[in-house]
Amino acid sequence: MSPPFQAFRKAQSTFSLPLIANGNAFLGDLVSSDKSNPSSPVSGGLYRLEKGEPHTITYSYDEVKIILEGEFTISDATGQEVKAVPGDIFFIPKHSTITFSTSNYGLAFYGAQRPFFQKK
Repeated sequence: MSPPFQAFRKAQSTFSLPLIANGNAFLGDLVSSDKSNPSSPVSGGLYRLEKGEPHTITYSYDEVKIILEGEFTISDATGQEVKAVPGDIFFIPKHSTITFSTSNYGLAFYGAQRPFFQKK
């Protein structure tokens, strides 16, 4: 028997994102396959950055990010820098060091090859 899909209606506007860094970076997983597929989990959720400090992260997993609202400036350790706007999609490979900044705010959906993230 096929398992049912899950729906997260209006998550873009109603999901409360936990603060993760700098007083202006928020991230929250909406869904994860870590219990049903522990050897190769996939998680997806929302990332929001508000005006203020840039947020830098070194990824320990591969991630795909699609920009939903606002804008980000995304740069990496190679010197590459892109202004990201709604509809843009990014692949961030494992071990990349990425810096996100914004002049106002940005909201993105991500899919990551990692277990469910829980803020400590």
